[in-house]
Amino acid sequence: MFYHTKKLQYFKPPEKPDPVYAMKIQELIGGVFGEMTVMMQYLFQGWNCRGPAKYRDMLLDIGTEEIGHIEILATTIAHLLDKAPVQVQEEGARDAVVGAVMGGNNTRDVIMAAAMNPQHAIVSGLGAMPSDSVGFPWNGRFIVASGNLMADFRSNLHAESQGRLQAVRLYEMTNDPGVRDTLSFLIARDTMHQNQWQAAIEDLQQSGLESTPVPSSFPQELEKREVAYQFWNHSEGKESAEGRWAKGRSMDGKGEFQYVENPQPLGPEPQPPQPEPKLHGTPQTRPISGDGSSAPPLIERMNIGS
Repeated sequence: MFYHTKKLQYFKPPEKPDPVYAMKIQELIGGVFGEMTVMMQYLFQGWNCRGPAKYRDMLLDIGTEEIGHIEILATTIAHLLDKAPVQVQEEGARDAVVGAVMGGNNTRDVIMAAAMNPQHAIVSGLGAMPSDSVGFPWNGRFIVASGNLMADFRSNLHAESQGRLQAVRLYEMTNDPGVRDTLSFLIARDTMHQNQWQAAIEDLQQSGLESTPVPSSFPQELEKREVAYQFWNHSEGKESAEGRWAKGRSMDGKGEFQYVENPQPLGPEPQPPQPEPKLHGTPQTRPISGDGSSAPPLIERMNIGS
């Protein structure tokens, strides 16, 4: 059961409308690394969790928190769009180029169209939408919920890292004190969540339930062990040999990194199988008829049979 408390986790209203910035901040709601993605990702991981109860409870805790983050951002967007069309017109009239467009003296009305997301007025009535900053709808394919907690926790750390990066960039794109104050709360929660997922990864490793490589339940003797810890140099130069990944003990402690400067092919040149005749693909050679001669074109074969 979900229970909605009407008070927001945190919120400071913007000082003035800004429809252009409202369009940008949509990325934090419906973008690939937006709050809708992490909300659905954590909830589905929690619902599907078959491991210890502490992991399921933690996942559902943070997934539910992210619902509140969407409400914070949606409320921010509503304030940024408040009286937005009038504001756009007033500011446009003070600009020589945009004013010319509004006065019908210039056909480049695209300038005005770019001032705000038209769907904010047409579709959502000056409200937030489940889409990103260019209007692309949020997609359930953005989420990761594999059933393997280590794989999922690493994906979560990645999502929080990208999400915080985008929130910080948006913080730098505005001077509005209210917007910055609200974003500072969300950025701080992203700080916690990055640390949380690192802690969860460590906790999972210490529990012995999962380790590197994921999935650790697959017997490594079934993989080609001779290449399992080789770094292959697939470009000009050897600078990559200087990295931690090219020498020393592997990160999982189960092998030694080896730098291969000139990796060689381990397989033969491919010989693609010939196409199925009924699919009419192009073969390597012209088809041969039963008497040893080249088969006539299809249209000739049809005429012969008539």
